[in-house]
Amino acid sequence: MTKRSPSLTESQYFMLAALQEGPLHGYGIIKAAEQATDGRLKIAVGTLYGALDRMERAGWVAVDREEVVDGRARRYYRITEDGNGVLRQEALRMQQAAALVIGRPILKAVRA
Repeated sequence: MTKRSPSLTESQYFMLAALQEGPLHGYGIIKAAEQATDGRLKIAVGTLYGALDRMERAGWVAVDREEVVDGRARRYYRITEDGNGVLRQEALRMQQAAALVIGRPILKAVRA
């Protein structure tokens, strides 16, 4: 039996993809994901930190460093080797799924 990789949510996918460029703090992750999707994906702060916490527990991201900016703590996250693996598996899964549809001719729908 082959081990099946967990599917990522869209937010998790773009968060991990953003971290491939290097460590980012929360707001940086939100902006990178929004930019990568041409503004379509807007990750709420609660969604971000909940997902980061789950991905940290899963070993997909890790805290890179913390610094204080204007009196506020700013935590930077980085993607781990496991996180890169999960992200690549998900990208391959989506590529295979898209190829199934894109490679077929478009047929006219039949009305019932």
